[in-house]
Amino acid sequence: MNEAQRFEYGFGAQVMGPDWTRFSLWAPSASRVDLEVEGLDVIAMTHAGEGRFVGEATCDHAARYRYRVFTDGAAEGIAVSDPASRAQAGGIEGPSLVIDPYRHAWRHADWRGRPWRETVLYELHLGTLGGLAKARQHLPYLAELGITAVELMPVSAFPGTRNWGYDGVLPYAVDDTYGDPDALKAFIDDAHGLGLMVFLDVVYNHFGPDGNYLPRYAEAFFRHDRQTPWGPAIDFRQPMVRRFFIENALMWLDEYRFDGLRLDAVHAIAERDFLVELAETLRSHLDPRRYMYLVLENEHNDAELLEDGHFIAQWNDDWHNVMHVLLTGEREGYYADFADSPTDKLARSLGEGFVYQGDATRQGTPRGSPSAHLPPTAFVAFLQNHDQVGNRALGERLTLLAEPQALEAATLLLLLSPMVPLLFMGEEWASQRPFLFFTDHRAELAGAVREGRRAEFAAFSAFQDPVSRDAIPDPNDAATFEASRPDFAARETSPHAEWLTFVRRLLAIRHAEIVPRLEGARALGAEALDEGAVVARWQMNDDTRLVIAVNLSEQPAATRAFGVGRHLYETREGAAVAAESGNLPARCAVAWLKSEPGDEELSA
Repeated sequence: MNEAQRFEYGFGAQVMGPDWTRFSLWAPSASRVDLEVEGLDVIAMTHAGEGRFVGEATCDHAARYRYRVFTDGAAEGIAVSDPASRAQAGGIEGPSLVIDPYRHAWRHADWRGRPWRETVLYELHLGTLGGLAKARQHLPYLAELGITAVELMPVSAFPGTRNWGYDGVLPYAVDDTYGDPDALKAFIDDAHGLGLMVFLDVVYNHFGPDGNYLPRYAEAFFRHDRQTPWGPAIDFRQPMVRRFFIENALMWLDEYRFDGLRLDAVHAIAERDFLVELAETLRSHLDPRRYMYLVLENEHNDAELLEDGHFIAQWNDDWHNVMHVLLTGEREGYYADFADSPTDKLARSLGEGFVYQGDATRQGTPRGSPSAHLPPTAFVAFLQNHDQVGNRALGERLTLLAEPQALEAATLLLLLSPMVPLLFMGEEWASQRPFLFFTDHRAELAGAVREGRRAEFAAFSAFQDPVSRDAIPDPNDAATFEASRPDFAARETSPHAEWLTFVRRLLAIRHAEIVPRLEGARALGAEALDEGAVVARWQMNDDTRLVIAVNLSEQPAATRAFGVGRHLYETREGAAVAAESGNLPARCAVAWLKSEPGDEELSA
């Protein structure tokens, strides 16, 4: 869409012309709503049906406003921010700001995005980088490294001054600790100029526990017959609730020109058809010449959502979890489902996508659906991300948990396999800084979060006694946030500089050798060679076969001697020759492109 095709939103403040703004609030539990715009008399909003209240005011960009909502015949209303506020002055408790989304003069307005096969994701947290202005300074480095898509953790307004973003309560507003809407647009504009796509992590499954006033005047927004880990489920049976989130997604993709969205934890959304409606609506409203991608996080491993083109890919937690077991030996928590026969599970993931395809978990519950028919690019693979690092009690990265040569082999598999790879900020230089869970809640809630987090790890062997549990960093302590800032200066020092060179080299190989062959590529299967050792093969689109052999164990693995064509990279000198002679060395990985016909297998 362009300015002449402005979408008429059903929520929030919409600038209609000079000194003319329309306001809309869904408040089905309210009997009356007043609009309070700074400098103007109070405006009584009109009930427009379906629980909507609308009003107009002679104001435009940067005007400050609030709603005063009256319920149950109360004489005194409560002042609330606009749940569809585009920006706040002074945090979530401050006044909302009218934002004209078409003020930004885009320098790269002709940007259309990049084909999905070219995607190399880099997840980052804006707060730990110092906000949008400082994060922009890192974009040239990421483009030079070989990253093609930056993925931002949620930017929606949250309580306090620091948060992962998953406690957001104003989904339309850019948190003012990161910058204003224009700063976000400038970040995206710069990225597009460097050839970088930008993705946003959005949370449509819950609101944060602090500062969410929707239950006071829109009780129908939630359903109390179904609970999630964060409280009552959002009621997507309600048409206005669906519209609220669909319009939010449209705003990010149209007004901010994000290239894609990653939908957080959609397994917590009971109404699966909402996800389909969301995807279909977005595609019907956006310029069809643009590449636009929707990616899922979904514990249900629902392959059907990836079949019809609505969603391009899913974060493959199965791949991560089995890799983590093999690299660290950890078997507690959700790793327990991957502790038995992890090598076979890795082979299944490489050959078919999901590990769990209707199989029973350790609780005896079937999980997932068949996925072998999906292309490899339907899966986003990662060794680390905000969840898998930050949800650890001490936030340790794999650089502190895994043997270095094994981690090097795993990184080759990550960056050269046909799955879409994701790196977490700092991973590319093997950062040893933790990424911890941090918040900035008010006193009572802060204490509950601190104790709840310590109780969460009480069942783990490393935190059986109170002393060890008390050593778990307090999420609300500012020092926890400060400790999570990436150590960019370390990139220039040994051994981090060497690791950065290694990652840069692998990404160069990916773009030169793998990406051009990815369209139409398909898995040919994978198999275990020995404990911790796997070989996987993919048919590429030019009749070549990509072969990757990885051995994460401390023992060599036997292979059948065979010729494999041109080898792309080996993490240990001589590993390719040894593997071709029947012996894959310990803790190494080798990738080849095989062009000659034949049915040789790299197997014992």
